[in-house]
Amino acid sequence: MTALWWTETGSSDAPVVLLIHGGGVGAWMWRDQVEALRDRYRVITPDLPGHDHSAGVPFGSAGEIVADLAGLLKEVARNGNPATVVGFSFGAQLTVALAAAHPDLVARAVVVSTLAEPMPMPGLSAGLSAGLVRAAAPLGGQRWFARLQAKALYVDDDMFDDYLRTARSLSAADLVAMTTANAAFRIPETWAVFPGQALLLAGGAEPRALVRGMRDLHDRLPGSELEIVPGAGHGLPLQRTQWFNQRLLDWLARG
Repeated sequence: MTALWWTETGSSDAPVVLLIHGGGVGAWMWRDQVEALRDRYRVITPDLPGHDHSAGVPFGSAGEIVADLAGLLKEVARNGNPATVVGFSFGAQLTVALAAAHPDLVARAVVVSTLAEPMPMPGLSAGLSAGLVRAAAPLGGQRWFARLQAKALYVDDDMFDDYLRTARSLSAADLVAMTTANAAFRIPETWAVFPGQALLLAGGAEPRALVRGMRDLHDRLPGSELEIVPGAGHGLPLQRTQWFNQRLLDWLARG
């Protein structure tokens, strides 16, 4: 049984949709998506290690988290049917890794705004970068700084207390581990033979390296569907909520 905290919404007999949040936020970021999906799907929303209600779960390697998520999918399976997995940012890296490693558990993958190629900080070694993250970690719990970060992620006022609580739950060690794992991600070779369906979404105003990586994910998986949304930034589920929800529902219905 996974140690992650998670919630479920919807009928226990409905197809499973697993929503994986990004780094520095929590399951709460999917509030509007859960509302949109709950009538047709069984929606599972975990908090990743070190985050919010899973703050007591140490942030290990990305591989360990993928194993936890695979365990969660096995735990919630009622009829043996594989799930749809939707991930945002760091959660989308986990989605790719989970689909590539466990195609028996994942029928469809929705990958939203993930970094799939290195985005180095000029002049900084990995060790120095980690040191800067560790030194800056206490800022995350400061309300004024959290306001700036929340605005950059399109977290609205109704979710700000959730964001601040989550920021304060992240230890410096977990924050360093997460940013290191995020920067180290590489597209798994087995992604190219993932037998399920994949929808890849990103904002046109996101960093060029991120958009290039999303195109690479698309090129490596024949039959995947890619959409770059003009003018959108890093936060499609929160910035373009109605559009995102309808796009997701329409794609799931086609499947």
